[in-house]
Amino acid sequence: MNFDTKIKVILRDDLATWQALNVTAFLMSGLGATQNIVGESYQDASGVCYLPMSQQPIMVHQTNLETLLEVLQSANQKEMAVAVYTEELFNTYNDVDNRAEIAKHQTADLNLVGIAIRGKKNAVDKLTKGIALHP
Repeated sequence: MNFDTKIKVILRDDLATWQALNVTAFLMSGLGATQNIVGESYQDASGVCYLPMSQQPIMVHQTNLETLLEVLQSANQKEMAVAVYTEELFNTYNDVDNRAEIAKHQTADLNLVGIAIRGKKNAVDKLTKGIALHP
């Protein structure tokens, strides 16, 4: 299947494995809830139903904080769908506190550990050119 949009998660390159997985899950929950990317439910041969997942592939990259901030600024300027996760959110335990923590900081001062973006395929590719895939 060919899509005219692309989804990428970009993580900071110094995260522990558990942090990278946790951040990816949270970021994709934001895109999945708002971007009409979820397909139909799954059902196995035994008749057991499972929740639907993204219809589109999701690429995961990693880079440093400086590049994350640059990509975030560019994605915002291009009006792409963006989800953010900052280091401070590892120490909050509910959605209200998460939003309050993000609200404390100007965009350029966010201590990002990851972002997820969805936009036109060519624009997302251009924006993330040269950023390594996560190992």
